[in-house]
Amino acid sequence: MGITNASLLIAVERTYNPLPNKTMKTPQFVNHCLYRLRSTALKPVASLGTVLTTAILLSAGLVGCHSSASSESGDVQQSTQHVNLLASARIDTARLAPVNNQLDLTGKVTFNQDKVVKVFPLVGGHIEVVKADLGDYVQKGQVLAVIRSGDLADLEQQSIAAKGQLSVAQKNMQVAEDMSQSGFTSQREVMTARQQLEAAKGEVKRVNERRSILGGTGSQYIVRAPVSGFVVEKNASQGMEMRSDDPENLFTISNLDQVWVLANVYESDLSHIQVGYQAKITTLSYPDRPFTGRVDKIFNVLDPDSKTMKVRITLTNADYTLKPEMFANVNVEYAGHDERIAIPSQAVVFDKSRNFVVVVTTKGEPVVREIDIFKTVGDRTYVSNGIKPGERIVTQNQLLIYNALGS
Repeated sequence: MGITNASLLIAVERTYNPLPNKTMKTPQFVNHCLYRLRSTALKPVASLGTVLTTAILLSAGLVGCHSSASSESGDVQQSTQHVNLLASARIDTARLAPVNNQLDLTGKVTFNQDKVVKVFPLVGGHIEVVKADLGDYVQKGQVLAVIRSGDLADLEQQSIAAKGQLSVAQKNMQVAEDMSQSGFTSQREVMTARQQLEAAKGEVKRVNERRSILGGTGSQYIVRAPVSGFVVEKNASQGMEMRSDDPENLFTISNLDQVWVLANVYESDLSHIQVGYQAKITTLSYPDRPFTGRVDKIFNVLDPDSKTMKVRITLTNADYTLKPEMFANVNVEYAGHDERIAIPSQAVVFDKSRNFVVVVTTKGEPVVREIDIFKTVGDRTYVSNGIKPGERIVTQNQLLIYNALGS
């Protein structure tokens, strides 16, 4: 089957301008292609591959024409380029502010000592069961250990004896009152019997109070958690013998909802630290997650060995991220006496060993400005040259705008 350039010409013209009654402006490249086809309209095409090749070339030409048209319209859109660049930008204002200084301190995370409870045994004996391990979270009143105690066995015997003495004293009081009414005894004997009765009641009350304090039944002493929290220290083990006067505690329970960070301040920096200064804490475990707080206590005693003074920052630890004995880096900011132009640190673009910012002019156009940095403290940078107070700068997407402006 023969395919001529004439049929291909008709197909191309219909493809480019499918509406026969509409006239469209044909790009120069397509006009040239159509001219070549018209000049050989009656010649047959060698093969179907030639047709496909010609169609591909024409398609590329159309795409090139489309790109050329886009470049022509780019000049029209160039006037709105600056507006588009600032569409997603965040803008801040450069201000004159006191230069903050920073102390870099080292410290550690520790327990909030106001929420630490040490559990001591009130009786001696033999530990039969230990029901809490190091690191466990326990509720107030939960059983920590069970001790079989000879002291409790003695207390049980004292309770029985006190109740027997009370029963005897009650009977003696009744006999003394009856004999006094019959005139066979004196009032003095009645008073003596009444005193013995009161003493017996007091002994029973004392034994009952002691049993209520110690808890347990029979010879078993139950060690219960006095508060809710984590078991941060454990000295009890099954089968251990202990005395009632043993100075070592069985458990230590602490609530880790709040923790302390104790930082060391060198003697040369003591004049730069005060209660209320803001502090930022980072740990080795979470280097990208800073914790913020304020200095709430200064321990006005120097360590004789390290010649440092400790300061305390209390942090909320609701998710128990911070663990006692973690190493901590503490950065404390304090105000200086010098004033400089301050901008957010994220607005600075570092390129070619120089520092730049994107400034928004009074006409709303972004321009790149080189700056000289005096100091950077945390999220604030102090500038000594390059911008003036009150000028607006881009603090978000500034790098994209910087690259778009071809700086």
